[in-house]
Amino acid sequence: MTNGALQKKFHKSNRTRSKSESHHPSNDKSKELYGVVVKSAKDRAHDRKPKNLKGSGKPKKAGGGGKGTWGKNGAVYEEESNDPDDPNYDSETDKPENMVLQEVIPDLTSAQFDEVVTPLIQEFFEDGLTDEVVISLKELNITHLTHRIIYLVVSLAFEKKGAQRELASVLLSDLYGERVIFEQDLELGFQALLNAIDELKLDTPDAAQVLGQFMARCIADDCLNPSYIREHLEHPTEIQRVALNTANKYLQMKHGIVRLDNVWGFGGGTRPVKTLIKEIILMVKEYLSSRDAAEAERCVIDLDVPHFHHEIVYEAVQIAFENGTSNGMNAIVDLLKHLYDCGMLTVDQMTTGYKRVFENMSDIVLDIPLAYKHLDTLLDKSCRAGIISLTMRQSAPSRGRKRFVSEGDFGMSSPRPLVA
Repeated sequence: MTNGALQKKFHKSNRTRSKSESHHPSNDKSKELYGVVVKSAKDRAHDRKPKNLKGSGKPKKAGGGGKGTWGKNGAVYEEESNDPDDPNYDSETDKPENMVLQEVIPDLTSAQFDEVVTPLIQEFFEDGLTDEVVISLKELNITHLTHRIIYLVVSLAFEKKGAQRELASVLLSDLYGERVIFEQDLELGFQALLNAIDELKLDTPDAAQVLGQFMARCIADDCLNPSYIREHLEHPTEIQRVALNTANKYLQMKHGIVRLDNVWGFGGGTRPVKTLIKEIILMVKEYLSSRDAAEAERCVIDLDVPHFHHEIVYEAVQIAFENGTSNGMNAIVDLLKHLYDCGMLTVDQMTTGYKRVFENMSDIVLDIPLAYKHLDTLLDKSCRAGIISLTMRQSAPSRGRKRFVSEGDFGMSSPRPLVA
């Protein structure tokens, strides 16, 4: 190969060199061979030009970067972590701008539901405020347990009297109107009650009849479809049939839908006074014919008017006056004694009842001429039975004896005539 050909070959491989590669004969010990600068190994080690021919060769990030370095001295870096899997991720500071937080109330279990709702219903039986129950139930997450409301309300009402059962029916109607419960919930709730009627009967012997009344009342309130009774009458158990037949009987009687509004009667103190007096008179007269003190006690409990029990004493004494026989008076004293011993009549109520009789003796004697005589006999028997005190016996009124002419009615001197 000639010298010209060799120069031509090396001329093709020449490239533009950077300043770091520039040849300085004065201070560089590089050699030039056929027009090509050949560097020594030491010069190549100090060459900062990258092998990929990119970059300026200066230190990255002003001397603070590079893999495996801590960064530039004195530099402070803010933590930026948007990865939820990062241990340093903070949901409050790193949440996206479009994220919306919403409170999630956990579902209640059946046990938790009974523990929370049972005191709520018991309190309702005391104050009768349905609005409070509606608000409290709406605050709970019980979408899958709404049928349990019907079960608790009715089963707890089994242990109550007519006044509380009326409140329970009103509550179910209001919950249905406020869309807290629906028709499907009522069907599931009554089905659960029918399935548990054997257990409920242990505490409430007439549970089947009461359940039938509740179902009939819900149908009358347009909360339950009448077809529910017909559908469940196909294959019921014996005790379930009693409940369903009771509901069917109330629905089929004349004007049944209207009369079902008073299926539980008038509740306690809401009854008119005249109605209470009639029931008390009927109870006392029925006792005189049967002498069943336990039945009379049950009737007093059903009245549910403990503040009005002095009326029992007042009406019983007047019935004793009307009877007028010794056996009748003994029976009345025995009735008052029984109610006094079992706590139905207190000392104050017994005293108030007799005092009302004392105050009205002037009117009573017009209908019963021997009322004062009967009063003395009855007070003696009551005092011996220990239901009134001796002081009360001595304070009883008595009719004054008649005055005769010989006692001076006409012994008075006649007035002197006026002198003109």
